[in-house]
Amino acid sequence: MREFLLSYGLFLAKTATLVAALGLLLALVTASIRALRHESGERLEIRNLNERLRELTEALNRELLDPAARRREHRRLRREHQARRKGAAKARPRVFVLDFHGDLEASRVSTLREEISALLQVARPQHDEVLLRLESAGGAVPGYGLAASQLQRIRDRGLALTVAIDKVAASGGYLMACVAERILAAPFAIVGSIGVVGQLPNFNRWLREHHIDYELHTAGEYKRTLTLFGENTEAARAKFREELEQVHGLFKDFVAQRRPALELARVATGEYWYGTQALALRLVDELATSDDYLLRRAQEADVYELHFRRRRSLREQLLANLTKLRARSLPLPPARP
Repeated sequence: MREFLLSYGLFLAKTATLVAALGLLLALVTASIRALRHESGERLEIRNLNERLRELTEALNRELLDPAARRREHRRLRREHQARRKGAAKARPRVFVLDFHGDLEASRVSTLREEISALLQVARPQHDEVLLRLESAGGAVPGYGLAASQLQRIRDRGLALTVAIDKVAASGGYLMACVAERILAAPFAIVGSIGVVGQLPNFNRWLREHHIDYELHTAGEYKRTLTLFGENTEAARAKFREELEQVHGLFKDFVAQRRPALELARVATGEYWYGTQALALRLVDELATSDDYLLRRAQEADVYELHFRRRRSLREQLLANLTKLRARSLPLPPARP
């Protein structure tokens, strides 16, 4: 009887797990389809953040100031606005604000390249600045390598590039961030993870137990190393680890060229740190949120937020939703002195 109850309990547990997994998959697909229905065609959206801040200020003034003070403040803001519109402030620098929310494949690089191509046609070298609000826990090497190369285009044109990390820039995210000449991080943002990981399951024993043959034919000694269904050898595992070390070496070289003050042996261990710790390690240059930085810059510069919108595929929308789930489950790093 006990064995029956144990078997029945295991059956119920497996069934519940399967139902939960199917329910989660269905919810992701449904949410992705719903999001796609609200997306339209390609367009570049531009928002003047100075005007947005002025509107917020006036809304507060309407509630907080007496009528006379409110009128004086309104006239002052209007004069500033008209001066900019008439070109009296033509010499003011401009800040172009971009956003990058990275998924596992860095799929948003397709819109990032459009935004950068657009601003490079109007931005003034040694005068204007680009601020990238970056949020990514990393992902595939080719995608994040291309994203970092897109940011390098900004530096190559003589424009100042600042990256702001409000939540997380780890692994491929930090590969992008280190391109900037200045990196800001919120005190509890997660930064670093200069490392490489590769993993995959292997079903070879299960296939053998069920008397299923699997054949893999290659031309070239290292065309395949580790496989999903074949029997992995120690030689294949060694080659796979060698390839990981090669990628890690490229990662470290890339960071070292752009952040020469880093003690690379200390920070290139795959660990990640909070913003305050990252500042002490010189992974970042300043503790600040993107909001604080933009408030400061808006006092002396015209700030424009750019978003290139395009209709995403169902696959991209699913990846975006999976990345959100991954970010919610990202473990916090252990506290360090």
